[in-house]
Amino acid sequence: MSAPHHDDGHGHGHAHAHAHAPADFNAAFAIGIGLNTAFVAIEAFYGWKVGSLALLADAGHNLSDVIGLVLAWGGALAGRLRPDARHTYGWKRASILAAFLNALLLLVAMGSLAWEAVHRLQSPQAVEGVTIMVVAGIGIVINTATALLFMRGSKEDLNIRGAFLHMAADALVSAGVVVAGALALLYGWAWLDPVASLLIAAVIVWGTWSLFRQSLHLLFDGVPESVELPAVQALLMGLPGVAQVHDLHVWAMGTNEIALTAHLVMPAGGGDDTFLKHATDELHEHFKIRHVTLQVVREAFVDGCAPLPPGGGKGGHGSSTTHDDHGHVPGPPHHPARRSCESGVQRG
Repeated sequence: MSAPHHDDGHGHGHAHAHAHAPADFNAAFAIGIGLNTAFVAIEAFYGWKVGSLALLADAGHNLSDVIGLVLAWGGALAGRLRPDARHTYGWKRASILAAFLNALLLLVAMGSLAWEAVHRLQSPQAVEGVTIMVVAGIGIVINTATALLFMRGSKEDLNIRGAFLHMAADALVSAGVVVAGALALLYGWAWLDPVASLLIAAVIVWGTWSLFRQSLHLLFDGVPESVELPAVQALLMGLPGVAQVHDLHVWAMGTNEIALTAHLVMPAGGGDDTFLKHATDELHEHFKIRHVTLQVVREAFVDGCAPLPPGGGKGGHGSSTTHDDHGHVPGPPHHPARRSCESGVQRG
């Protein structure tokens, strides 16, 4: 992977590796939104007609998925906007915000569903099992087809993964509604409809919580889960000539792009284009970090923050008590601090 580098002649080297263009899911979003909007209308109509809370609940959930797909699509499109003088990173973070709002919307919708189901349990009503089974069967087909549209991007993009997981969960939920309809038809269990609604809510909350937690984490510049910060620290420390690593920051610019900044203390000098390209390529190969900025200095001038507890980060690989919560390694105790630890990430 090629990466332009700059050495200003004063010991400050910068290596940038910009992201490849994300996959285009415009057609997938358009098809998914169209299919699910039509299904919501069908499901809501028949749920109202036969008095099935399970169908109405699933229709409400599918409506929230339509809104979620719109949010995800908007976030993906915003992330493609070019940077300018006021937004030097562009609008990549919109995809993280879309994933967060998507998860929040689902959690609120499922809370409302559970509340209504509890009330319905107190006075169960008979429902038409055949209608429920037919409508939910249509849902299995539509939700499975929509999920398949997003499968190829679900491993690399949190925003796309949110769309995929919701559609896949919907397919399973629709299958559950079919089973509930069959049992209600065979045994006349009126209480099964609200119970199925509660199970639907539980399954969706369980599947959504990870998306909510991860997107919230990234909104506050948390280190992406795919990156082990102590391992990044170890890789940089292993580069030839590097004595210390200061002011190391790793964060997500969007749901499919990771950025890193760090100061490399190299007392003997160095940090030419070949060195920086090698460092950039290693970070991309091992951690998928595509936007890298490295500053080479002969003497440390950034003071570290409070150290991490033993074990460092998640997994504890390559960590020690000399790492702080930003990935800094404190400089020599005799060296006065001339800049705070807040200087590592500067944004436009």
